[in-house]
Amino acid sequence: MEPGSRNFNGEDRGAAEIPNLGTAHDVIPRGTAGSGTDMLRALAVAAGICCSVMFVVVGLRYKLQLFADGSMFSYAIAVQDAWAFHWHNISDRLFVYAFCHVPAEIYAKLTRDPGGGIAVYGFLFYSTQLLGIAATYAADRSKGRTIFSYACISTACLCPLVFGFPTEMWVAHALFWPALALCHYAGDGSRATALVFAVLLALALTHEGALILEAAILATLALRGVRDAAFVRAAGVFLAVLAIWVAVKMMLPPDDYDGPMMRRAALLVFDFAILTRPLLLLALGTVTSYGLAFMVARRLRAAATRHGGDPAFAAAICAGAVVATALAVYWPRFDDTLHADHRYDLRTVLLLGTAGLGAVAAAYALAADDRIHLPVPLLPRLMSAFASVPAPAIAGAILLVMLIHAVETAKFVRSWTDYADAVRDLAMGTASDPALGDAHFVSSERIGADLNRLSWFSTTPYLSVLVAPGFAPTRLVVDPTANYFWLSCATATANEEADRAVPAASRRLVRVHACLHR
Repeated sequence: MEPGSRNFNGEDRGAAEIPNLGTAHDVIPRGTAGSGTDMLRALAVAAGICCSVMFVVVGLRYKLQLFADGSMFSYAIAVQDAWAFHWHNISDRLFVYAFCHVPAEIYAKLTRDPGGGIAVYGFLFYSTQLLGIAATYAADRSKGRTIFSYACISTACLCPLVFGFPTEMWVAHALFWPALALCHYAGDGSRATALVFAVLLALALTHEGALILEAAILATLALRGVRDAAFVRAAGVFLAVLAIWVAVKMMLPPDDYDGPMMRRAALLVFDFAILTRPLLLLALGTVTSYGLAFMVARRLRAAATRHGGDPAFAAAICAGAVVATALAVYWPRFDDTLHADHRYDLRTVLLLGTAGLGAVAAAYALAADDRIHLPVPLLPRLMSAFASVPAPAIAGAILLVMLIHAVETAKFVRSWTDYADAVRDLAMGTASDPALGDAHFVSSERIGADLNRLSWFSTTPYLSVLVAPGFAPTRLVVDPTANYFWLSCATATANEEADRAVPAASRRLVRVHACLHR
């Protein structure tokens, strides 16, 4: 900063200094010196990497790519018709289609192995978080790789909210963090501009909500000053990307059946009811209880300590143990919830939480570089207040949130496995419900209500094909309450008549079901 310039309070540099946010090597706001911050950084990185690996392992082991809408996506790959089945309706998510679906469909076509194609799709989809944090590490040039560390926290604490549901916001999260790092630290020149353009275009073509993420990136760049080269470049690139996004939407609009449905669904993205989901309430109650217990334990510890020292670490252990014990009592005795279909709703929390953490990460990275030149009211106080929270307290909160995710994911996976087995038993059984339109249809209501919490009414027929041995069910499992149908009769008929590895008899069942409704 040149002499006589102003700091981010808008005051002369000589009149006021930036609040103490820790030394330049700090990766996460710190309230304890040295080892506490290092411990927190190590925890964040380890948590992010471990969760990224587990997403792939658990997702593939339990075939979570078949859950909910994933059944339709996986079936479309197996019969090599993903674009005609659905993706032509969501053209503004082209990057996800190109990255996850096209390679899987090509594999299924070349090998005539539909199961292998579905596995490729699952691997590519679930590996995006690991690829995202690796790319963020490579792109982040902030002191101490601040953005990378926050990306790891986001991966560990936010991604499990939607893990298992095939929302394209999952891929948007993975791309957001390297995009944030590149926009700030790609350097100068045409190559850097090309990189920024490529990553912002890819991000924009993951999900409509990604435009909010790109706006958040621009807001963090504005902290450098609106005349800063990085901000000017990103703003220009964003306008170009937005023009391409609009052009794609206009050239490849959804069809008349899906368009109105998608507009109705978009209106529910920011429904306040999403914030009342049981998992969010549990996490909020846990973190709040932990914070109160930490403050009490720290005060008691400080009063009992006569020889100085920071009581934060001991307080974090004590408070964490108390809250973890309470959770251990709550889950087996009082909990009857299952975080399954709400994984779709919480894409909104993933979107907003990612944007918020990204803003915090960029603010601290810029502060460490002394690059905040735009006066923002209250920003210094907020950053200083957050930086004053002891590192052990933050670490304890992260561990408790991860504990909740681990238990809730285990519950989900166990129930999903039982539900998929129940669907397979119906699909391979002799029970029939001709009132549904065909003697080869059977109602999903024959499955018990507890397991049916895993059902996704519009994709149950496709799941019954996918879980059947050899993709050859004797019955198509149909949800009688379904009021949305993915395939038109013409599309399903064309696929039945094509040469595919999935048995023609299975595709005939799908065609009969489609022609009954569209």
